[in-house]
Amino acid sequence: MKTFSRIIALFSCAFLSTADGSGCASKPPDFPYAKLMSYTADKALYKCVDGYVPSAGSRVRTCTGGVWSEMSLRCEQKSCGSAGELVNGHIKYDGEPVLGAKAFPICDTGFTLKGPESIECGSAGWPTDHGLVLTCEVSVSAVAVMCPAPEVANSVKKGVTHDYKVGAMVTVACSAGFEARGERNVKCGDDGQWQPPLPQCVPRAATTKAAVAAMCPAPEVANSVKKGVTHDYKVGAMVTVACSAGFEARGERNVKCGDDGQWQPPLPQCVPRAATTSRCGVPETPRGSNVQLAPKFFSIESFAAGAKVYYLCGVGHVRDQGSKYRKCIRGQWSPLELQCRRRLCGSAGEIHNGRYIYTGVEFGDIATAKCDSGFQLVGQATRNCLSRGWDGHDPLCEELSCEDPPEVPNAEVVGFAEAPYSPRTVVTYRCQVGVLIGPSDIWCTDNGTWSSPLPQCKVWNGYRRG
Repeated sequence: MKTFSRIIALFSCAFLSTADGSGCASKPPDFPYAKLMSYTADKALYKCVDGYVPSAGSRVRTCTGGVWSEMSLRCEQKSCGSAGELVNGHIKYDGEPVLGAKAFPICDTGFTLKGPESIECGSAGWPTDHGLVLTCEVSVSAVAVMCPAPEVANSVKKGVTHDYKVGAMVTVACSAGFEARGERNVKCGDDGQWQPPLPQCVPRAATTKAAVAAMCPAPEVANSVKKGVTHDYKVGAMVTVACSAGFEARGERNVKCGDDGQWQPPLPQCVPRAATTSRCGVPETPRGSNVQLAPKFFSIESFAAGAKVYYLCGVGHVRDQGSKYRKCIRGQWSPLELQCRRRLCGSAGEIHNGRYIYTGVEFGDIATAKCDSGFQLVGQATRNCLSRGWDGHDPLCEELSCEDPPEVPNAEVVGFAEAPYSPRTVVTYRCQVGVLIGPSDIWCTDNGTWSSPLPQCKVWNGYRRG
């Protein structure tokens, strides 16, 4: 019966605590930038919504006199920071780099963008933070490929120009008394050579059986060195073609004037050495480095002279300095200049009634959460700095509390306090039978246990209540 009476009394006290305004019965609302995580009758805990981080104030609201305290927590949009660097170009930002903002990669003149024309700052950062690669590659139209001047012996030069770009068309016109052997209309090809090969202008008499003294035309080869020039190349004459410095022969250098007045074999072409140098194999990546060859080149085993490859920073690293490109030059790759550093994660956030202890704030470092005295950790204790930032979420530091105070034989607790009891809450014992021995008060400690020793109620002979 005594236990039942106590339950009724406790229920009455709980009802009165709400009715008299000591607690809040209504659920506290959410805010545009913060949402409610948990609440009791006298305390509410908030958290910034996705894409926002705490900037000021407390995450906790308290209830006093039946009214919730003002919301002091302030949240600001999380910054995505830099979207990275764009070699041979730059990135233009649409305002501050916060959630929802856009960035536009723009390539320099002569380069073409490979990748999306715009990227957006999301809750996890820029797409470039998660594997997206933006590159500015040399435009095909910007490559300075030129064909040599169409030098053909015994031809008429009309409208001479010094620039024969890819796609340029030329029609060879032979001088009087000569006719073309081969295609007269030629085009400058992608490799810097005339397609089809330039024709020869041969004497008309050389194409008839009536020719008495067959002659070969002067061996005019663009980008060649002329030595011992003569005007008479009779049948059987031998010539060795020597290319100018920086050029080498494509074809047979030693030719002979044939019975038909044509050089046998056909005259060679003198082409830039870079166009015919040996190819490069698979470029190696230095051991222990934090850079790697771009995946698009993994399946290629041989690269032409002048070919370029590029490198990417490894997981958790970003470009620090140096060009990311290497070029195949005379069968050798140019030195790798790209240097990468560990990605910066910065602060892991704020913990109300606690703090983070860091080993560092770069890729691979760890942040360990620690609560203030009188609070216990709820959630993940450690967070790791990964390639996309800190993993996990901020834990909570909840205030420790004590359960019902221990029962003391022949004693009762005075007052209306109820579990859970906050640290430093004091309860008082009163003897129902006997005499109180020891302290009448105990308190809830910071570690969630009651202080000691407990009082006792001693019953002496003939004495029942003090």
